[in-house]
Amino acid sequence: MADSKQPLKSYADGWIMEKEGTDVPPFLKFAFVVIGTGCVAYLFLYMNGETEHADRGPLVQAFNRATQSADGLMTAVGLMALVYVAIVCLFAFRRPGAH
Repeated sequence: MADSKQPLKSYADGWIMEKEGTDVPPFLKFAFVVIGTGCVAYLFLYMNGETEHADRGPLVQAFNRATQSADGLMTAVGLMALVYVAIVCLFAFRRPGAH
């Protein structure tokens, strides 16, 4: 019962309560890694559409030929997203209370 005496931190107008000094569960920390890298990988893999799909691949290829490509911009956005994911993961895996 000693844990019930710890001060609570309140978020979202009291909907979320946290015991001060507790750490986030490891599976949630790894969820940041998996979801973030999955999103960045999806961005790079399908930057120009699903060109290899059996049904809509030729249509996507024709659309890509008719329009201008923004590969440089999309690569820059993807790299910024990757840096953001790395910063979030570093923040998630640091010790609680470390600043």
